Amino acid sequence: MLRRHPWIIPASFLALPLLVYFTFVILPTMNSLYYSFTDWSGYGADFNFVGAANFEKIFSDRLFSNAIKNTAIWLALAMTAPTLLGLALALALQGKRKVNTIYKSLFYLPICLSPVIIGIIWVWLYSPKLGIVNLFLRSIGLEDLAIAWLARPNTALIAVFVAWSWQQTGLNMVIFLAGLTSVPAPLVEAAKVDGANYWQTLVKVIIPMLRPATVVVLALTAINALKSFEVIWVMTKGGPFNNSDTLAVFMYSEAFRKLKLGYGSSAAVILFLMTLVIIVLYFRQVAKSDELYE
Repeated sequence: MLRRHPWIIPASFLALPLLVYFTFVILPTMNSLYYSFTDWSGYGADFNFVGAANFEKIFSDRLFSNAIKNTAIWLALAMTAPTLLGLALALALQGKRKVNTIYKSLFYLPICLSPVIIGIIWVWLYSPKLGIVNLFLRSIGLEDLAIAWLARPNTALIAVFVAWSWQQTGLNMVIFLAGLTSVPAPLVEAAKVDGANYWQTLVKVIIPMLRPATVVVLALTAINALKSFEVIWVMTKGGPFNNSDTLAVFMYSEAFRKLKLGYGSSAAVILFLMTLVIIVLYFRQVAKSDELYE
């Protein structure tokens, strides 16, 4: 029977993972899409099918527009700061020296922590009176900058982003370190022999060779930025005055705090489509990279 149907063995191994994936990913996604066309509150069995009314309403919602703006700012910062920091750390720590291994572990440690833990740590760090950030600013004579970072509308979003970026940078560093191992040493040496200095070698040789790693970093960073929720919720809950309210926070707040799950599901669908666009672009870039190195 196995000779006639060789697909039975691989299918049996895939059955359970596919069942789990369908149950916990595909089915909830389909449910969210369905409920986005209803006015379901999130409890009870009574709800009405309202068609595209939720989507018509959401695009005229001031809070949704504010969430989109904050998400755009967050995404723009995420694509630059942790990416460049991760690259800088990878370049500084490449090599097999023992001290480098220690520093790599220290910088990678935040990605091993729960985002909730990251949020709690940075709430302590930003404490107006006893937080390390303000204590440091006071110690160097910058008392005017020792403010309540999470309570001010003009600083809350950036303060939370710093906490999120602290965790994301370690992951980017590891990916770039892996990419650096694929850069041919003879190519770098040839550039030096031709008279190129470090920066010329970096720009003309190393960074172009890091294109596959850069594509992975940018894609993962964008996806993680769009779905970032825990850190924001722990630190500010989207406040003050919705100034750190991103699309993920808006979705949760509408669905579970205001008990408008149908309306919140419409925001979830929009967030899913945005993430899907990034995934499609990522696979297109991967395909181009594969063609480049064939």
